[in-house]
Amino acid sequence: MTFKEKETISFEEHRSSASPESDALPIPGSKEREIAERKLVRKLDLRVLPTIVLIFIMNYIDRNGVTTARLKGMQQDLHISDIQYATVIAILFVSYCPAQIPSNMILNHITRPSLYIGICVVLWGLTSLLTGITKNFAGIIACRVFIGLPEAAFYPGAIYLLSRWYTKKELAFRSAILYAGLLISNAFGALMAAGILSNMEGKRGIRAWRWLFFIEGAITIFIGFNSMWLLPDYPDNTRWITSMERRLAQARLSEDAGEADKDNAEDSPMEGLKMAIKDPKVLIFSVMTVSQLLGLSFVQFFPTLTATLGFSTTVTLLLAAPPWILASIICCLNAWHADKTGERFFHIAGWWWGVIVGFIIALSTMSTAGRYVSLFLMACGYVGFAMTLVWVSNAIPRPPAKRAAAIGIVNGCGNIGNLIGSYTWKTAWGPQYHQSMAISLAALVFSTLLSYIIRQMLVRENKKLDADEKAVMEGANRTRVEEAARLEGITFEQAMERRKGYRYLY
Repeated sequence: MTFKEKETISFEEHRSSASPESDALPIPGSKEREIAERKLVRKLDLRVLPTIVLIFIMNYIDRNGVTTARLKGMQQDLHISDIQYATVIAILFVSYCPAQIPSNMILNHITRPSLYIGICVVLWGLTSLLTGITKNFAGIIACRVFIGLPEAAFYPGAIYLLSRWYTKKELAFRSAILYAGLLISNAFGALMAAGILSNMEGKRGIRAWRWLFFIEGAITIFIGFNSMWLLPDYPDNTRWITSMERRLAQARLSEDAGEADKDNAEDSPMEGLKMAIKDPKVLIFSVMTVSQLLGLSFVQFFPTLTATLGFSTTVTLLLAAPPWILASIICCLNAWHADKTGERFFHIAGWWWGVIVGFIIALSTMSTAGRYVSLFLMACGYVGFAMTLVWVSNAIPRPPAKRAAAIGIVNGCGNIGNLIGSYTWKTAWGPQYHQSMAISLAALVFSTLLSYIIRQMLVRENKKLDADEKAVMEGANRTRVEEAARLEGITFEQAMERRKGYRYLY
């Protein structure tokens, strides 16, 4: 008799004496279980993914509205110098970066993340809309500070929410679809801006760049109100799935990590923060993300870089779209392959190397064709960033309080790279931007080194788990393993046996 057959018999024997509640779940590995899981995942995909992609599109369109508004006279109308404009870009991160950590801690603690995220979307949409009525430097600075606070809730919060529903072999692709919303927003935002800026100038006596903020902000507010009922809460309390599906959603995550995806009584938000801070991987991930986003900070100046090709404002915005459309497609394909193989390092760092090649091309020539090719290579660098928080979630899986804090810390601290990058693409260095590209190139080399260190740390951890089964047992939390056993309707010993199969993805 094979081990699989023994395991199946053992499951059946225990299920016969288990509670009626446990009988609602098909046996793990059975055809019925596979069908039930596919049905649940499909229901989630069809409802959740379109919603968060749409929100993320508006998230970046609203955040980067000032970069396109600049092309139609915003800087001149508000009497802003180049240094002040750089401050307008950078000041958002003063509120956006630190707010992500407490936001994710709150998100893990509350029971209705759908309401929390939805309210935040409405608030940043309102702030974006009000940016259109600013009259001076102080006014736009205030709007940029306040838009950063609610925006801080979304991306790390969305990644954490997805990690509460999808297994580690499903998360990368779903997160990539989410991040494709950001990449598409660079294309769609440019196309939307091109239409507004070219057709709304002087309508009702209002400048086109002001209409840009009014229209985009109103769209975001509408999406925010709808997201309150479209988004899920957690597997144990989401109202638009059945009780069996709620139980299945919890059980499949327990099976994935060998422990229930649930905080114990002692796992408070502050305790989760302390655990995350003490984990050296979190520090390395944070510095890696700072360096990575500094290397990719050209995104805030992409319309300006595209303008160096020498075309009109409308043509410039149209030319800015194709690189991001290609990057969106590659982002999803890359993550799909990462889920299939379970590999992380090359699926992240490999795309930074493409950006480095793009910088080298742009440093070598000012020809229109060469520069445009380099923009495609640069845009594809964000394919790697789309996988960063997924890797954090894989490397720091339990307890959820620690994972939520770790995601908030890494993305919050990491965006300091964008803040620094706001000052590295100076107008005085254009149109070549050689100094800017040299700084970004060095930053991506450094982030590659740090990501390799993380990979080796996880390789070493897996070798320990391969060599010593006791290490698996010592790393397990008894309460969460007991909860996993209850969800599946198996014994604690069987759940611990299954826990031995857990390994980190690197």
